[in-house]
Amino acid sequence: MAEKKPHLDESHAEAASGGIPQLDFSTWAGQIFWLIVIFAILYFVLAKFILPKLGNGLAERSDHIADDLDAASRFQKDAEEAEKAYTHALADARAKAHNVAETTRKSVDAEVATELEAAEAEAARQTDAAEARIKTLRDKAMSNIDEIAEKTADEIFTNFIGKSATPAKLKAALKSI
Repeated sequence: MAEKKPHLDESHAEAASGGIPQLDFSTWAGQIFWLIVIFAILYFVLAKFILPKLGNGLAERSDHIADDLDAASRFQKDAEEAEKAYTHALADARAKAHNVAETTRKSVDAEVATELEAAEAEAARQTDAAEARIKTLRDKAMSNIDEIAEKTADEIFTNFIGKSATPAKLKAALKSI
């Protein structure tokens, strides 16, 4: 039963050989040298190629943003001026519309007054004509009233008495009424 486990043997061998190679003090000088060389190359590449491009990109972006802000400021000023011009034009248009409406109202009022006067004159003329016709008809009716009264009285007399009266007697009787 004294079997050795293979796993324990390997770990003992690694421990005996010095462990992880990075921790071996005999290779540190070479590791530090290559570390300095790699960082120097990386620094050189970054300083000469990558960082200037990034800086130029940031500067261009900053310039582009500044240009956009300037353009936005100009557009805002233009918009404010356009709004002022629009407000002024709108006020002028309202004033003109008010003047036109007032002028139109006055001219319509004058036209209505003229039409009303003409209508009143026409109504007065028609009233006068109607009154004249009525007077003519009344005068005609009044002139015929004696004749109508005579005929009516004659018919009444004939219906009650059965005889016709003489026109002279009828006229005399009607005048007495």
